[in-house]
Amino acid sequence: QGGNNAGHTVVVDGKEYDFHLFPSGIINPKAISFIAQLKSYFSLYLLTGLKDWEKRLIISDRAHIVFDFHQAVDGLQEVQRQAQEGKNIGTTKKGIGPTYSSKAARTGLRICDLLSDFDEFSSRFKNLAQQYKSMFPTLEIDIEGQLKKLKGYAEKIRPMVRDGVYFMYEALHGSPKKILVEGANAALLDIDFGTYPFVTSSNCTIGGVCTGLGVPPQHVGDVYGVVKAYTTRVGIGAFPTEQINEIGDLLQSRGHEWGVTTGRKRRCGWLDLVILKYAHMINGFTALALTKLDILDVLDEIKIGVAYRLGGKRIPYFP
Repeated sequence: QGGNNAGHTVVVDGKEYDFHLFPSGIINPKAISFIAQLKSYFSLYLLTGLKDWEKRLIISDRAHIVFDFHQAVDGLQEVQRQAQEGKNIGTTKKGIGPTYSSKAARTGLRICDLLSDFDEFSSRFKNLAQQYKSMFPTLEIDIEGQLKKLKGYAEKIRPMVRDGVYFMYEALHGSPKKILVEGANAALLDIDFGTYPFVTSSNCTIGGVCTGLGVPPQHVGDVYGVVKAYTTRVGIGAFPTEQINEIGDLLQSRGHEWGVTTGRKRRCGWLDLVILKYAHMINGFTALALTKLDILDVLDEIKIGVAYRLGGKRIPYFP
């Protein structure tokens, strides 16, 4: 789920990779990596230091395309929110929200559209671009230039594109395979269950496995909740355990806490178990992968958020 708004730093044999779109399994020469949801091509051709990745990457024909104007509109919307409300959402400006809007409005374009009739694709692309230009008069779009670029991308990715639903069906029912699904963004950034409106536009919870890949629920096995030994957040939004002091600074510097996608400093605070329990209610973790415990090594005392009070009363839920 999601798109190239998520940033995953992966270190293997001392070499660091920053992934925004690729599943981290792309590093493993024996693994097949499959991209099922929103895409921005531009990330595909920036991958360096990996050999033959094109041979082990498959892209779903149903994946929606993030266009340049989606990214431009993302930035314009943030400026608008700041001007009207005095605050923005803090998006990565990677075009994810506008692309999901196009998807929900049924005007979005998918990989299958790009690879079939290019004349029809061009016509729908122009209509979509005009819609955004009418909403944002300052928006400039080089329509012909974009279409030329997209036609070139189409031929480059054509060998990688497959029917995603059938690919997953074969993977689940063919010869036994180990299948690992990697989610982007955190549970509290989920469009439905996160700290709305300071969320992303996709479902970052376990449900995304079913809706994003077309995998039936009975095939979901173990669910790993990946959680740091402290809590962080990029951008604005509620953060009860945040430490705007030397503790927060220490976690930020020792933990190298800045967003891989935006370069923004992450806000840091003590581990919030209320959030963790809430994420567990929705996802049903069978195990937790606790990371960055060593960042706390230098502290004599470690605090943990254990409960919320609302109106003076302790509450058992995440409000």
